[in-house]
Amino acid sequence: MKKLLILSTALSTFAFGASAQEVVLMSWGGAYGKSQNEAYLKPFTAETGIKTTMVDADNPATPVKAMVEANNVTVDVVDIEYADAIRLCDEGLLETIDPSILPAGADGVAAADDFLPGAVTDCSVATIVFSTMYAYDTTKFPDGGPKSMADFFDIEKFPGKRGLRKGAKANLEMALMADGVPAADVYATLATDAGVDQAFAMLDKIKTDTVWWEAGAQPPQLLADGEVAMSTAYNGRIFAAAVAEGKPFESVWDGQVYEYDVLAVPKGAKNKDVAMQFIAYATGTQRLADQAKYIAYGPARKSSGPLVGMYEDGKTAMAPYMPTDAANLTNALASDFEFWADHDTQLNERFNSWLLN
Repeated sequence: MKKLLILSTALSTFAFGASAQEVVLMSWGGAYGKSQNEAYLKPFTAETGIKTTMVDADNPATPVKAMVEANNVTVDVVDIEYADAIRLCDEGLLETIDPSILPAGADGVAAADDFLPGAVTDCSVATIVFSTMYAYDTTKFPDGGPKSMADFFDIEKFPGKRGLRKGAKANLEMALMADGVPAADVYATLATDAGVDQAFAMLDKIKTDTVWWEAGAQPPQLLADGEVAMSTAYNGRIFAAAVAEGKPFESVWDGQVYEYDVLAVPKGAKNKDVAMQFIAYATGTQRLADQAKYIAYGPARKSSGPLVGMYEDGKTAMAPYMPTDAANLTNALASDFEFWADHDTQLNERFNSWLLN
């Protein structure tokens, strides 16, 4: 409690006389952006008087390199995927973060022990555990919908267009699991030429029936518009469409690929000091628990878990919609950030070439 009080006092002290400063966060928009705005942007401004602004990008990692190399960094904090944070940090494009700025958990446990394993790195701090899974429109399958990742790739049994993210990551892992590779063996398989060929052979089966998406808001819209019968998606986007908007979408957790999303500061950010204060605030126990009231992503702090309750409607328990719920982890895969940090360029070149042929 004392540490939290010190942090709050430090934030208030920092805010005094700093009203001209602001924190610009580049994130993913949509329901996810709303969860961040409600859980920590608005409260941060209310407690410190420091203005917060959010800008959206299809993938916030993409503009970082160009901004830093052009010496024209226009944002202070970015919300990016874990593997991208590792890669950008290795390339010297992110500021290092002193872990001592992170507050202890609400239960007094030191931050180093309170965050989930690997959630705090040299240049980033995790906020959520999210999942790439798939969902389908129940009206398209009145006699019973798909249940497994193999079903997603079975056009004969479950006809209709598929939606897939335009990129190698997650698609290759899902393709191998659909072809019977156990989750525990996916990355060892994908590290071989034969394994990569096997994954692309599975993608070949649905290539002509696939609609490619790039922004997280697209899969629910593709489903709602009837352009696809099922689509991979970020689980929180499907939750928002199904629960908040009442869309007839059913989530399939078999073969889900889950990972961290993190906050980081681009190298040369104009408001670096305030950005660090914001990250310390936004990744506190209550802030991450509050975020889970608005979207079905698991908090990256252990002490936040017991504080996660109902959706903002006050009727829907959030736990069953979380990637980390025990029932959803039966055949799940933790994304291997080291694998993607090493193989991202190579496999995306192969993927882009495959798309054109």
